[in-house]
Amino acid sequence: MKFGIDRLLADPELRQPLAGRRVALLAHPASVTADLTHSLDALIAVGLNVSAVFGPQHGVRGDLQDNMIESPDFTDPTYGMPVFSLYGEVRRPTGQSMTTFDVMLVDLQDVGCRIYTFVTTLLYVLEAAAAHGNAVWVLDRPNPAGRPIEGLALLPGWESFVGAGPMPMRHGMTLGELGHWFIAHYKLDVEYRVIAMEGWSPNAAPGYGWPEDRVWINPSPNAANVNMARDYAGTVMLEGTTLSEARGTTRPLEMFGAPDIDAKAVIAEMRRFAPDWLVGCTLRDVWFQPTFHKHVGQLCSGVFIHAEGAGYDHVMFRPWRVQAAGFKAIRTLYPDYDLWRDFPYEYEFGKLAINVINGGPGLREWVDAAGSAAADLDAVTLPDEAEWAETIREFILYRPRRG
Repeated sequence: MKFGIDRLLADPELRQPLAGRRVALLAHPASVTADLTHSLDALIAVGLNVSAVFGPQHGVRGDLQDNMIESPDFTDPTYGMPVFSLYGEVRRPTGQSMTTFDVMLVDLQDVGCRIYTFVTTLLYVLEAAAAHGNAVWVLDRPNPAGRPIEGLALLPGWESFVGAGPMPMRHGMTLGELGHWFIAHYKLDVEYRVIAMEGWSPNAAPGYGWPEDRVWINPSPNAANVNMARDYAGTVMLEGTTLSEARGTTRPLEMFGAPDIDAKAVIAEMRRFAPDWLVGCTLRDVWFQPTFHKHVGQLCSGVFIHAEGAGYDHVMFRPWRVQAAGFKAIRTLYPDYDLWRDFPYEYEFGKLAINVINGGPGLREWVDAAGSAAADLDAVTLPDEAEWAETIREFILYRPRRG
């Protein structure tokens, strides 16, 4: 198969509309071609006039490992063009930076989750382009979590840098498809084009969303592999809790734990409480000691979520519900556990982080409600998931291949 960047490089006709225009590139370390050449080098090599580079959260270089650490602007040491941070002094492109190019090429590897900030960065770029008359092209890449949809929809008034619109946590789209939805939903007047992938089969085994013949490169420092991308729509909620999401270990956002829980008891309670939610993955009790971040230097009892191997079922795996079951198990076993972390999450003040992450208080209220059942969460979540599936139907670019 071919990613959008590879098709653009291979086909002069696709590049022809860029002739004579100044081109900006929005990229990070995973913005590479099939032979692992960085997209910036490859685009310059085919003769495009790249006049500026933009970087999302964690920076163009991907050097800032921890969460919510800002990146500065700088000058590219190889080519001498400006590099603008969209996670530094600003989150939205400024008018000054928008004057440095005519067309922005967006070549970002997403992980298929609303809270992953590249989603919101794409929206902000589209809004700025509509205001300043720039064009935006997305060089499309796979959604490694595939097509499944899961989670409560973000509620009105809960928009944030981790909540670009009324979509569920696991959106089931590529960035190129999401761009089309953003334009329709927010009624943006912008020149937009997707250089689509060729041969992507998001429902096909064994890789499903991620093609087996492509090297995985971390799109952000803690996105180490496809298992993380599959888990992330659930494990990202740990950022709003006092539990460790295993930052400061070699497998962040694939497990959770704390020094004061019993992981074996938590897994047993998860299985008792919501056995149907755990189908499609394997839970394993582990020990880990973070080298930084929450519970640094302390031995944590943890739960590892394996969305891989013989126990993985792509259709049945529901990471948001798996993690919700983990929270509920801890609340049941330790009723007074100080679970919810109270701090400004992505610069949202006066709101609990877990509510910002979920786009509303519904998940937290369900966890904290004594006697609430798995069916109670399903009752409010299933309609949101069904509505989103219908909403995005017209924006889907990649259909299952017929035999």
